[in-house]
Amino acid sequence: MPTISTDLIVNKNKFSDAKFVETELPDAAELGAGQALLKVDEFAFTANNVTYAVAGESFGYWDFFPAEEGWGRIPVWGFADVIASTAEGLAVGERLYGYLPMSTHLLIEPGHMTNHSLMDMAAHRQERAPIYNQYTLTRTDGAYKKDQEALISLFRPLFTTSFLLDDFHAENDFFGAKSAILSSASSKTSIGLAYLLANRKGQVQVVGLTGKSNIPFVESLGCYDQVLAYEDIETLSKTSTAFVDMAGNAEVLARVHRHFADDLKNSCTVGVTHWDAPSGGGAELPGPKPEVFFAPGYAQARMKEWGGDGFQARIGKVWSDFLPSAEGWITVKKSRGPDAVMGVYQESLANTINPSEGHILSVWS
Repeated sequence: MPTISTDLIVNKNKFSDAKFVETELPDAAELGAGQALLKVDEFAFTANNVTYAVAGESFGYWDFFPAEEGWGRIPVWGFADVIASTAEGLAVGERLYGYLPMSTHLLIEPGHMTNHSLMDMAAHRQERAPIYNQYTLTRTDGAYKKDQEALISLFRPLFTTSFLLDDFHAENDFFGAKSAILSSASSKTSIGLAYLLANRKGQVQVVGLTGKSNIPFVESLGCYDQVLAYEDIETLSKTSTAFVDMAGNAEVLARVHRHFADDLKNSCTVGVTHWDAPSGGGAELPGPKPEVFFAPGYAQARMKEWGGDGFQARIGKVWSDFLPSAEGWITVKKSRGPDAVMGVYQESLANTINPSEGHILSVWS
């Protein structure tokens, strides 16, 4: 009997058009050599996952978990259990953390096995950034704690991007800027970056841009020196500034560039939390040309320089410092079943998720 996986797929041209479909996968007796069948347990869904959909074509996010023509499966980060394996060195019962589909099951081809991790060597994934193909074995992961699984799913991938952005700006002496402006200041990636920048003790002023209704929450975090609504961009003091655009909103980007003009020392685009707002352009704006910051590419460069262990050690230290602060403001909300997953997905598209909440989901009822 085949294993039937329940998968959430979305229309690549209309993200709100989403549905669950069933896919046949082999059962334990039918696995090919060197394969493993995972039961996808729980995963986080954040604005970052909406970014994966928006950038699905340009960055190849649709390629990780193929779907029928015209439809895609949005990747998420979470935990899965090995329920069948013919892969040498990977036993049934292992719990893995990594890149998953919003599904009940996933078939992988484990390779490059170590005592700490493995890679999915499936052919369709090999052209993509290796960081997305790696799965960590929880039993040997020094940063893993069972009671912190929700926080790991919600923050670890986003905080890694925050860490890389902080390192990128520090490595470039903040491009000579005295101020760093972060759009979508209530997003988890912006919060992580603001936390790291604030810990640099005055090297740069940290300014957050957010929706008016989110201002009290963002101010309560204590990691921004100044928090403003998008409507008030033009009231900002004109000082040398680096802009980190997490929103992907062309109007906000243009207003920041026009307000600061030559005082804007760098402009990098990271996310698209305002996925349904106008996007694109930027070539004719005053100031530096906006550049896309692709975190996996920067991470690979740092891994080559620092080594894999050195890279993890650097992130591990600041992660352990950040986690207590995150626990202080995040409320984890767990939901199970297809209806619950669809509900949170649609709320995320509508941008109605409370920024102080973190959603952990499972397709399993």
